Formats: sequence, structure tokens, C-alpha cells
Amino acid sequence: MLVFCLSGGAIGAGGAVTITHAWVMPTAPGQSVAGVYLQIDNAVPAKLIAVSSPVAANAEIHVMRLENNVMEMRQLKSLDLPPRQTVKLEPGGLHIMLLNLKKRLEPGDRVPLTLTFQLDNGSKSVMDVQAEVRSTAP
Repeated sequence: MLVFCLSGGAIGAGGAVTITHAWVMPTAPGQSVAGVYLQIDNAVPAKLIAVSSPVAANAEIHVMRLENNVMEMRQLKSLDLPPRQTVKLEPGGLHIMLLNLKKRLEPGDRVPLTLTFQLDNGSKSVMDVQAEVRSTAP
């Protein structure tokens, strides 16, 4: 399932970023955070430098790691995207965290996201993505 809309054009000469399998888990009543998972493929060196969504006050790039037998979640300022490699954001690892949700996310909903990428040459590109709310990975 391909769920993206490229609003900033291709990023880089002859290259583009492709987002696939974008999804979000449903939230329980009163839950104020949600994880977003997706796959990113790109043809040129790039970084994911920002994420936003109208359904949340904030969105951050996060990574989960096991350190000293404790699972820790940390915010990343950016996410390196090596050329011609798939970067998977998935439960238990890299993901996007939506913070201070403005509404409950229910199965079948679509969550709009805006992802901002930066190329090695400093130029930026913006991509709008629709992530499906679902209980399991696509």
C-alpha cells in the first residue's frame, strides 16, 4: 500500500523520497501520545529533520534502545537516510511520536503528517503523508 503525496517535488536531481506503509496505532480514551510507523526509501543522501501533524501539538522523531537492561526512548534531532536503503520506522525501534493529541485516533482514521527532509547540499523538501490508523502493521 503506497500512502503518500509529494508536495515538494523530488528531492535532489534524479532522486526522490518514497514513503510506504504509513500507519498509526489506535489510541485509548484519554491517551495523549501515539506512535507513527512507516518506511522511507530514497535515492540520494538525506535527513528527516522535522515532522508535524494537525492532530497533535508536537511530533518528534524517536528511537528506542536497550541500555543497561532498560528500554529507553530518546528524541532524535534528525534521522539520517542513506541513499538506496530502506529505513524502517517500526514498533520497538525508530518511530515518530505524536505528543499532546488533539483527538482520539480510531481504526480507519487517516492522520495527516508533514515530513521535512534536508539534502546534503542544504536544500529542503516537504512531503505530506496520510497514515492509516490500524491495530497491526500493513
